[in-house]
Amino acid sequence: MKRAYLLAVLAIVIAAALGIAIAKHSGYVLIAYGGFRYQSGLWAALGALVGIVLLLLLLRYLVGLVLTSTGVVNPWSRRNRRRRTRIAVEQGQLDLAEGRWGSAQRHLQRAAENASQPLLYYLGAARAANEQGRVEERDSLLERALERQPQAELAIALTHAQLQMDRGESEGALDALQAMQERHPNNAQVLRLLQRLHQDRGDWPALIRLLPDLRKHKVLPASELADLERRAWGQNLGLAATRGDDPQTARQALERAWQQLTSAQRQEPQLVLAYAEQLRQAGAQADAEQVLRAALKRDYESHLARLYGLVQGEDPARQLQTAEGWLKAHPQDPSLLLTLGRLSLQNRLWGKARDYFESSLRLERNPEACAELARLLAGLGETERSNQLFQEGLGMLDERLLALPLPEAVRA
Repeated sequence: MKRAYLLAVLAIVIAAALGIAIAKHSGYVLIAYGGFRYQSGLWAALGALVGIVLLLLLLRYLVGLVLTSTGVVNPWSRRNRRRRTRIAVEQGQLDLAEGRWGSAQRHLQRAAENASQPLLYYLGAARAANEQGRVEERDSLLERALERQPQAELAIALTHAQLQMDRGESEGALDALQAMQERHPNNAQVLRLLQRLHQDRGDWPALIRLLPDLRKHKVLPASELADLERRAWGQNLGLAATRGDDPQTARQALERAWQQLTSAQRQEPQLVLAYAEQLRQAGAQADAEQVLRAALKRDYESHLARLYGLVQGEDPARQLQTAEGWLKAHPQDPSLLLTLGRLSLQNRLWGKARDYFESSLRLERNPEACAELARLLAGLGETERSNQLFQEGLGMLDERLLALPLPEAVRA
């Protein structure tokens, strides 16, 4: 409030001083040029000059206002074009996140055509096209992205490979990733996608060849890489056993695959289990028994002990004696007790087999132990309990069966 009074007083003082100056010195202005002649008092001329300046400023403001309004109204103006692009980006990203693929493709493609850095919009539009099964449109959008931003070749190729993998186009994805691996051998994302693709294709030999690069560039955490390595070699053993037209050729392929492993890998319980299982399925029961016995002697593992009961060595009595030796250190292992029951059956020791199966079931209700004991009891003439065990084992194999409706007669 005080400031307003101060300004008012200052204005009055200035006006009074100006009035005194005008009254005291009227002044005179003469402008002559050729035939033109203008003369006026000094203060009138200054007033006219100030008026002209104010008029020019007003005109400038009005012209700017008109141009701004035209920009808002004109659909082809730069301002409106930016606004439309922003709206297309926002709507396209929302559609993409919510799965409205057709709308997402239209909006993102429109945004890409008007943006100076269109890569992300083209990639989003390509993904939307891929989700709709519009493969040709997807590829066209990615080609357009490469034309606009050729420096993003790797990002575009990785996206293309990922979209192809999503559509099950494994051959095309493999070609794209192998080409990128040649150009960018140290790129972790290329290696990661190749690893996933080889796993999806079940190409375990190719994955094994990729393992050194995965380890060198630390593509996966150490524990995850170790699990992947064990799985790859184990699956490779399974594949090797199926090669060849005759058992002898398949056995030789299995041995070659086993010898490819390092000495440390040949002591891995998971790989020993895979190798012994393939030997068993190939009919090399005695060899499988020797492999499992050596591994269990070196380092006891419950899964190996379970498989030991499914192979038949050259001397069943010695095999049973060996397994009973493990029982002293592992009396609470239901898998070992199941194995002892099976080995007792091989030696025709019916009472001992029954005791081992029942001990295994007391520790863990297992469908295999139920089935083995049920078969034994059926052979011994205990039909009622045998049927009960068969039903129990069946229920544990698939508990969903128990929830299905049955006819009254069957339930009775």
